[in-house]
Amino acid sequence: MQKVKILVRRFLSLLSWAVAPLAVGLGILHAFDDSSPPSIFFTVSIFLFFFGVLVGSLSHHPHALVWMGATATGAAIVLSEQALPTLWTPTQIFGREILYTASQLILALMLAFVLRSRIGSRSRQLAADGLIVSIGAWIISWVLLVQPSIAMSTSSELTIARGLTIACAMLVVFLLAILVFSDTSPTPATGMLGIAVGLILTNVILRALATSGEVFIQSQTIEAPFIMALGLSGAAFLHSSSSFITAPHAQRPTPPLMARLISTTAALIVPIIVVAVTDPNGMQDRIVRTISVAVLTIAAMSRIVQSVRANARTQDKLIRNALTDSLTGLPNRVLMLQHIEQAVQSQLNSIYQPTVLFIDVDRFKNINDSLGHSTGDNILQCVAERLRAAIPTNASVGRIAGDEFVVLDPTTQSPTQSVMLAEKILDAFRDPIATSDGDMFVTASIGVAYASKDVELSADNLMQHADTAMYRAKDSGRNCIALFDDSMLEKVTKRLEIETALYRALERNELRMVHQPIVDIDLGIVVGFEALMRWDRGDAGVVSPIDFIPIAEETGTIVPLGSWAINDALLQLRLWIDAEVVAPSTTMSVNVSPRQLHDPQFVSIVSEALTRSGVAPEQLWLEVTETIMITEPAQALSALKKLNALGVRIAIDDFGTGYSSLSVLQQFPVQCIKIDRAFVQDLATSEGSRSMVRTIIALAKSMNADIVAEGIEELAQLQILNSLQCHKAQGYFISRPIPVEEVPTTVLHIQNFEFWRQRTSG
Repeated sequence: MQKVKILVRRFLSLLSWAVAPLAVGLGILHAFDDSSPPSIFFTVSIFLFFFGVLVGSLSHHPHALVWMGATATGAAIVLSEQALPTLWTPTQIFGREILYTASQLILALMLAFVLRSRIGSRSRQLAADGLIVSIGAWIISWVLLVQPSIAMSTSSELTIARGLTIACAMLVVFLLAILVFSDTSPTPATGMLGIAVGLILTNVILRALATSGEVFIQSQTIEAPFIMALGLSGAAFLHSSSSFITAPHAQRPTPPLMARLISTTAALIVPIIVVAVTDPNGMQDRIVRTISVAVLTIAAMSRIVQSVRANARTQDKLIRNALTDSLTGLPNRVLMLQHIEQAVQSQLNSIYQPTVLFIDVDRFKNINDSLGHSTGDNILQCVAERLRAAIPTNASVGRIAGDEFVVLDPTTQSPTQSVMLAEKILDAFRDPIATSDGDMFVTASIGVAYASKDVELSADNLMQHADTAMYRAKDSGRNCIALFDDSMLEKVTKRLEIETALYRALERNELRMVHQPIVDIDLGIVVGFEALMRWDRGDAGVVSPIDFIPIAEETGTIVPLGSWAINDALLQLRLWIDAEVVAPSTTMSVNVSPRQLHDPQFVSIVSEALTRSGVAPEQLWLEVTETIMITEPAQALSALKKLNALGVRIAIDDFGTGYSSLSVLQQFPVQCIKIDRAFVQDLATSEGSRSMVRTIIALAKSMNADIVAEGIEELAQLQILNSLQCHKAQGYFISRPIPVEEVPTTVLHIQNFEFWRQRTSG
């Protein structure tokens, strides 16, 4: 049944597009028809109107007031058009004019209802333009239509009725203008009805011209627009969009501003020209003209005032949006820099030295990712409110980025006061923030920069210093305060230098791999290597991995560096196997970062490296940390499963130092667990460390995973590990990480019986 209804609605919509041009054609044919009325074209048009309204109302269910109003308007004009054969014979009757007036009044009421439903309160903004158009049309109608008709008429009642008809028609013009000027997207039904209303107004104008006696117009020509209007109205109700004539509709992408400008300009200019070139016909005409022009002037002035105010509001809004944060209403970076600059300039002649606090919400990305951006926005708003409440009245706070806020206090006199202000702000975060997901504790890291009179600083420098101090607070463990000093700037400068040079490190062949052997404790042979990256900048010196690896992670350069490392390590292993330096089953372990696992090409890069080197996939061990399982479990799991499907084996590096749960760990394809040096170094002296290592070994066995101990530096550690059934190890006690050229001799030395005899006799 539902499908039948849909098919019927589609058929009627298609039929409406056939009825619309037919209605226009009927009107044109009627205009040239010399037969006595009613013509066949008039009859067909009436049929199309009532057929369309009836069938469309039953099928599409438009609002009752709309189809009833359209029916009443059409019926009233049909009766008036058929009351007498012509419009200008002496047999005209008062009742016919009343029908015309009634039709225009009903039409105006229907348009008012449609406007109220579709546009609502937005129609008030367009009322001034609609009023200008309608008053302009009234002035033209009065001078050219109404006044000549009054002069020729012998019946005062008939004259009043004709004047009321024109007045109601101007009301229709007013409402139609608002509808046309609105930013509501038209539908086929509203478009057809709008054209039909315009044709009815044309019919009224032609009829008034004929009645005035100034112009002779045949009755067929006068009736033609109305015939078209009837057919178009029927077509409008046949279309399925007639269901939504009164429904609020989507706004147009571009409002019809040009149409409004042209229409209102013409409504102001043309009436003035008409009034200027025609002479008043008596005192009555003079009074009406004067009042009408005065009302038009008032409407134009009110529109100008409205436009000026709207432009002022728009400019204020643009300035406010350009200088404030839309979420919190706080000043943004641009405005805060202006405030800081004013404070810096003011300190030159005062005892005060401004303080800037750079505040960053800790781990805010985790909040957004776990609870959603809506909750994150609510938390930022709460943070903004707490900052407002915590700072002195003469201080200001702004939001300059996602979770970054800046506080300016222009009245501090010492660094101690600056730190005290930061502590007060930090205290404001002690209480939990209520969210829809429950109470949440939020912390912040605060960097403090104090503008000393001894150093000339710009606003940008002062904010940059506070930003630098904030990162020191982050590095110190978060939820703390750091006061800027020059050593921080040196560190930032060094970091920037490293970051810049790192982009060219591969091109300049400054990177190299060193390899630390992994041995089988029971057999005393090398069973694998861990490849470690080193950076030698030549004259600029060697850069520690502690310094450049975190920077590579943050900047994303770890992706090409890591790809190079895998290729280089596998090719080197192939050379050692071919040269019989190591056994054919020797493995190569390479560290992998979260950034690499996020790279969609990473699996392909590993596969190509294996193919190029000829190393079996199971001989490649990719080492990941527990952190990956916590922060990015979905992405990491997907990439690691694909790699494991190739045959590559996965190792958990530094196991026990992270916070991954067993439920998360068991989801990952782990074939090896590496015990962190933090547990190994106290094996000989701490029962707790031995218990922890024993637990890790038991866990590895339950997972059927291999196990390797890192950081072996003493014989006792090696002996205890062997007694705990850990059979593989690496560390300085066995060998430090060595360059490629030293690997052959080092392997021979490790696998020599004398090496182990010396070590164990140690």
